[in-house]
Amino acid sequence: MAGKAVILLFMKKSVYIETSVISYLTARVSRDLVSAARQQLTQEWWSDCRQEFDLFVSPLVSDEALRGDLEAAGRRMDVLRGIPELTLTDEAALLAGFLMKAGALPEKAKDDAVHIAIAAVCRMDYLLTWNCRHIDNAEMKPVIRKICAEHGFVCPEICTPEELRGGRNG
Repeated sequence: MAGKAVILLFMKKSVYIETSVISYLTARVSRDLVSAARQQLTQEWWSDCRQEFDLFVSPLVSDEALRGDLEAAGRRMDVLRGIPELTLTDEAALLAGFLMKAGALPEKAKDDAVHIAIAAVCRMDYLLTWNCRHIDNAEMKPVIRKICAEHGFVCPEICTPEELRGGRNG
């Protein structure tokens, strides 16, 4: 039994990377101060912290990353190459529907509900995002957690790269 406990101590935590993180990571430097700060924080997290975690995305992340400017989409897809994709299961689709029905996310944020549902159903430890309007929303996170729990899932800790520093304090 002690061998199993030792193995568990050294397992990396899992992180579902939502599309906004990839977008900030690969975007041209912004003149907007908030966006530029998020880009810098994301680049620092990517270079300094990501190796402390097992990273995952979903087909939805790839689909979203392909949208828009072709050159930018190419940069996003280059970053996604090699990151394992989680599957959109029937369970995740149902959970996304429950999140929408409960009003945890607005109608226009169906894809955001899918991101949360995939991460919860696949038992991710963290959901990393810069989408603070719908996903990392302080008012809605308790509702999201409640809906996940009501349907037998633990909601991953939803956070930004600034918040998820692994064993680092700053």
